[in-house]
Amino acid sequence: MKYDCLIQKSNTVFNRLTGVKRTTFEIMSEILKADMQIKRLKGGKPSKTSTEEKLLMSLEYWREYRTYAHIGASFNYSESQSYRIIKWAEDILVKSGKFNLPGKQKLHTLDKDAVILIDATESPIERPKKKQ
Repeated sequence: MKYDCLIQKSNTVFNRLTGVKRTTFEIMSEILKADMQIKRLKGGKPSKTSTEEKLLMSLEYWREYRTYAHIGASFNYSESQSYRIIKWAEDILVKSGKFNLPGKQKLHTLDKDAVILIDATESPIERPKKKQ
């Protein structure tokens, strides 16, 4: 779904589709725009897609676990370009300090009384039938 269509949706629908609140999306977008302005000062070809579209690509990847090929096809990018865009957005957001992704070391330093929830929902896997 393109950002122009998504912005017209209600806050609850926006949150359900992207996985973040509208205010969080705007904060993320401002962080990415600031980095894009720094990139533009260095020169180069301008991007054909807005920062909001790139952020939406990243959120779709994180939320839906779609492949880079599928996301790239949705936004008219190649698989490798969609990977670079999503990786760029992730790196910039983590580097900003406002959003963090704790690593494995953080899990080792947790208190013994800490509770960790893991979604281990069982889902059936379709396997081909053996022909006899």
